[in-house]
Amino acid sequence: MSGAAGERGLWKHWTFDEGAGASALESVSGIRDEIGYVLNQAEFTDPCPPAWRRGVAGSGLLFDGYSTSIAHRIHKESETKYRSALSIGVWIAPRTYEWGHAGKLAAIVNRYDRERKQGFLLGMFRHGSWSFQVGLEGGDWREIWSPDGCELPKQEWSYVNAVFNGDEGELKLYLNGNEIASLPVPRGSRLAEATGTELLIGKNNHGSKLAGVFDLHMFSGIMDELKIYSRALSRDEVAASYQAMLDSAHGGIRPQLQYDDIKLDRTPLLTDRHRPQYHVSPPAHWMNEPHAPIYFDGQYHLFYQHNPQGPFFHHIHWGHWVSKDLVHWRDLPVALAPEKDRLAPDGIWSGSASYDAEGLPVLFFTAGNDSASPNQSVALARSTYSQDRDPDLVRWIKHPEPLIVQKQGMGLFGDFRDPFVWKDEDGWYALVGSGIEGGGGAALAFASEDMLHWTYKGPFHQADIHKFPYLGPVWELPVLLPLGANKQGKNKHLLLVSPVGAGADVEVFYWIGELDKRNLSFYPDQEEAQLIDVGDFHFTGPSGMADPQTGRNIVFTIAQGDRTSELEYQSGWAHNAGLPLSVYLREDGRLGIEPIRELQSLRGQKRLSLRDMSLAEANHLLKDVQGDMLEIQLELEPEGASRLGIKVRRSPDGEEETLLFYDWTTSTLAADRTRTTLHPGEKCRGIQGGRLELDGENLKLHIYLDRSMVEAYANGLKSLTTRVYPSRQDALGLEIWGEGTALVKSMDIWEMRSIWE
Repeated sequence: MSGAAGERGLWKHWTFDEGAGASALESVSGIRDEIGYVLNQAEFTDPCPPAWRRGVAGSGLLFDGYSTSIAHRIHKESETKYRSALSIGVWIAPRTYEWGHAGKLAAIVNRYDRERKQGFLLGMFRHGSWSFQVGLEGGDWREIWSPDGCELPKQEWSYVNAVFNGDEGELKLYLNGNEIASLPVPRGSRLAEATGTELLIGKNNHGSKLAGVFDLHMFSGIMDELKIYSRALSRDEVAASYQAMLDSAHGGIRPQLQYDDIKLDRTPLLTDRHRPQYHVSPPAHWMNEPHAPIYFDGQYHLFYQHNPQGPFFHHIHWGHWVSKDLVHWRDLPVALAPEKDRLAPDGIWSGSASYDAEGLPVLFFTAGNDSASPNQSVALARSTYSQDRDPDLVRWIKHPEPLIVQKQGMGLFGDFRDPFVWKDEDGWYALVGSGIEGGGGAALAFASEDMLHWTYKGPFHQADIHKFPYLGPVWELPVLLPLGANKQGKNKHLLLVSPVGAGADVEVFYWIGELDKRNLSFYPDQEEAQLIDVGDFHFTGPSGMADPQTGRNIVFTIAQGDRTSELEYQSGWAHNAGLPLSVYLREDGRLGIEPIRELQSLRGQKRLSLRDMSLAEANHLLKDVQGDMLEIQLELEPEGASRLGIKVRRSPDGEEETLLFYDWTTSTLAADRTRTTLHPGEKCRGIQGGRLELDGENLKLHIYLDRSMVEAYANGLKSLTTRVYPSRQDALGLEIWGEGTALVKSMDIWEMRSIWE
């Protein structure tokens, strides 16, 4: 379509036919514009240009939603060309929608100043609505909006036209060649020039900032054939332009877009030296907790809190992975997204999965609706499996009304989220995270005979906030798992919660206890809660399932990234999941914690195997072992040592290193990150740890290194999860460390493979 540069009144034209590189030609002026993109210059991965995809004609430019944009220089002599009339035509395929913070548009193309009522702005708003806005001479600002039913669909091509005709006094919107809206303005109107303001593509001239780093109101999706005219196109010209594209390139039908052409692509991040490769993660951008694990039709499904717009916490959707072995995962399209409805227009927050009466999967989620009070309720989505037999469960349909709406006196009003639902022969049961008015956190209990109508049963378990202030005023993400019978024949359950709010220690706490099913209450064996993981705010966001295939209880968590917003912006990703854990009731009544055995399928070359050596002998052999993707099994006998452990991610001179150790004098498992990194922007510092009673056992560590992830499992009783971001690329060494004499009873090390190979 590059020959269109000779069209009458064509002022600007980007064909986006480059198909590669970091610049785009504006063909009328001949100016080649640089494309802003975060990975043009990358600190932690291989630099790469922005993504190009198939367009409606030739190629199109894929805007990532938070960093991709074009700033075009305008020569002074052309500034006044479009004052009496302006037309914009562009093909766009949105990948996702913005929330619409401060009422601002995610800009497609703009050169405006709203406060001074100058310039023009074409952009998208919540749930696919869109608008053309102009400033007129005399201080008038006019906006024309798409009507209901004319929203721009995600992952589909749409041809959008906006026309300002000052002489005739009208604004018009066209969608796919058809006029959809008209707005009168005074005849003889002229656009007020936004002098000194850049013409931006994909980025709002006056967008809001999040965390002082992230520009909101940016376009996410593919853009092609952007034309700006200094005259008003007629209805017939718009329709003819649309039909000409269909006829010339698509056989007369509307262009089709494949999901693979627009999905988030993890490829540019595979070489990021800090991004884990065998921990499951989104393709890119933001995640927080994984949740709603479920097994169905030979596959495990796991969902996660996700912002597809960028690596920042904002407009939350449900991302989706699927696996046959809980280790190798495939990325699937977003399962649930906020929509233009009264159920969850403002966010799809955490929840769980269960089965309906026919054994088909259902999702229970926290519906975010800021126009309601409270703005959180429990809602349901059903799989379309019974209609389309889709084994990946890609499509879900929301039940139109919330299932459970919090009422006054039902927990802490306004805090009501993260339903955990299970089913047995008598019906369905739910725990919802909340608190008690004037008290501490609580899990609230509900029961249903049909999955749709629920009865409140009161608090399932609650905290004594005066006795245990670290358990906080609110609990999130309650999880209940059956542990089976203990040696005395009593059936035990595991209750997990995540405290939040003033004074809360935001970790995963648990109790082992007994379930009173009749009254839906929980009675812990010990009043005080315990920690699974003794790292500091890295092992959080619990979810879990009783695996029907193996009978195991599997726990999933988020592994917090522990980085600044600046580094998350530069990297293009934030957070990943922890390794799946098998949790069980030990013979001694304590909770057993082990990584799932399926992780052994990732083992590559065995780098070392030794038995019964001194520290010096073992370290001599360790000099030849390096890596940032390793599995290590280590048993240390203290003999005369008071503290023993292993240094990982160590540079040859020890300038950077992370020490994992156990202190027998204080019964403490800890990670010393004092020398973890020299990078001035990274946050990982200090010593993290907590209590672990070994009761005379040797220290047995099962360690997983995966780029920035460090997970250590000690004696099957506790884990310690932490993050490391060494600045030196040679920080790959290992060294056993101790204060006093000790024996290395055994040590085995394997290289680990990526799950994305």
